[in-house]
Amino acid sequence: MNSFIGTYECKADAKGRLMIPAVLKKQLSSTLQDGFVLKRAVFQPCLELYPMQEWNVLMAKVNKLNRFKKKNNDFIRRFTAGVKMVEVDNAGRLLIPRDLINFSGITKQVVLASAVNIIEIWDKDKYEAAIDDATSDFADLAEEVMGQDDNDDGLS
Repeated sequence: MNSFIGTYECKADAKGRLMIPAVLKKQLSSTLQDGFVLKRAVFQPCLELYPMQEWNVLMAKVNKLNRFKKKNNDFIRRFTAGVKMVEVDNAGRLLIPRDLINFSGITKQVVLASAVNIIEIWDKDKYEAAIDDATSDFADLAEEVMGQDDNDDGLS
């Protein structure tokens, strides 16, 4: 499993291409050859860039869903809506398809934010707003998600 680090700013050109920053491109180097899947995020107005290996792991889970249950079919349809296979070209650019630019509201200023094993692609203003919105209750969220009783870590 890949684990990416960092938040990077770049610019999208009029065609929706963005230059992957060198530091991030280096982290992606082992996955560049296999390509990526780009999709709409579920909870935020951003895009998610999955290295093909990570996408295949996720799709293995999705493939286990019983498609004779309507909610599973509805989930699969919505989850995979707008999914595109993309590659980083020889110049180090990633082309974001027009429909995904429209979904995410990406204009010229873009933020590429690591999210453990994927990269989130944001319009800079929307990214800043999302970070600002989350700041006020982040301590509570961190405690709820990551906090454990002292006895749960097996060290006591």
